[in-house]
Amino acid sequence: MSRRGFALKGGIVASGVSVMGSSLIAEPAQGVERLEFKPDGYNFWTWRGHRIHYVVQGEGFPIVLIHGFGASAFHWRYNIPELAKKYKVYAIDLLGFGWSDKALIEYDAMVWRDQVVDFLKEIVKEPAVVVGNSLGGFTALVAAAGLPEQVVGVALLNSAGQFGNANSKSNESEETLLQKAIVKPLKEIFQRIILGFLFWQAKQPARIESVLKSVYINSSNVDDYLVESITRPAADPNAGEVYYRLMTRFMLNQSKYTLDGVLSELSCPLLLLWGDLDPWVGPAKANRIKDFYPKTSLVNLKAGHCPHDEVPELANKALLDWLSGLTLEASPQSL
Repeated sequence: MSRRGFALKGGIVASGVSVMGSSLIAEPAQGVERLEFKPDGYNFWTWRGHRIHYVVQGEGFPIVLIHGFGASAFHWRYNIPELAKKYKVYAIDLLGFGWSDKALIEYDAMVWRDQVVDFLKEIVKEPAVVVGNSLGGFTALVAAAGLPEQVVGVALLNSAGQFGNANSKSNESEETLLQKAIVKPLKEIFQRIILGFLFWQAKQPARIESVLKSVYINSSNVDDYLVESITRPAADPNAGEVYYRLMTRFMLNQSKYTLDGVLSELSCPLLLLWGDLDPWVGPAKANRIKDFYPKTSLVNLKAGHCPHDEVPELANKALLDWLSGLTLEASPQSL
């Protein structure tokens, strides 16, 4: 998705062997246990001077859940309780999102990679499987590639990220004095005005609900809990500035890190849980990842961009089935 397209949509929630080679089709969750919503959050960890929010439940082999753009650990509300029956489940808020600090830094995919890698080293402290949706999917991939001795499996749900274009060439020329002195400042002022309005619009509850319903094929789970989990962090004092930096720096530089580049460094098993009806990230990307990386298992779900929340009973079952096939040995401290 283009940066402009993402901004206009509100930027609320953000891209081997087939499992039986078939799609899973069913109605949305009925009576699935849900994580309690806590307005003040659950647990906090200090990373590089910033408060990072995370949830932890259960005992056993560690599973780390990473949310998408604009979401938080609460987006795993229907997955944490079920997975925690068999595993020790962590769900982390990326820096700049959710209940984590809205740090005024230059955001880059490697910032979140470093955050997750350090979280694995300092909090989890043992081998783990990482699971990510949308932006969190790409973050899970780069973290796994950067910490192969600790990450023993990765699961992606409609992951962000792009494959490289072999025909593209960088023709960046040096900025002229006119560009530096006049054009860039004017462009930044214009961007701030436009993005300031878009952020104000994007954080309105009605707008958030509208965007969510556009990416949930069945919108039964687009409820007050989900909307509040997005609007509350958007009210943080620095949230607007973080949004501006994400849209002008991070979104503009996504092509610096490609899926094929990261997958080439990956060595562990990979699961793709893909909502085939996603209007943003369709099944073609999942098929391309599967073709590129031989250790891939693919499960197609009749859902949109957030299958873990739209059809949690199916996503939970598929993830648990895949986990049961991995060789996972929990260390004594996790038991």
